[in-house]
Amino acid sequence: MPAYVIFDVEIRDLQQYQSFMLGVKPALEAAGARYLTRGGAHKVYEGDWQPRRIVLLEFPSVAAWEAFYTGATYQGLKAVRDACSSARLVSVEGLD
Repeated sequence: MPAYVIFDVEIRDLQQYQSFMLGVKPALEAAGARYLTRGGAHKVYEGDWQPRRIVLLEFPSVAAWEAFYTGATYQGLKAVRDACSSARLVSVEGLD
């Protein structure tokens, strides 16, 4: 089953974040992931959630997501991301 990863990102340093993006895009492709949305317009309909920048990714499975997230490549990139932004993220298992 696919896994979907939802990021709510606040970017503090756009230039440094762009360097993160240059590294993460090929790493995501190598992991079999794809962007479903990345920073598009959004609107809150209920609740008090005020997302900043939404990124939605699809991975082939939860195992593929977790291997990517805990892997050395992403952990190195995550250090760059953490230095220039803050994020909330969740994953959810999709339907077959």
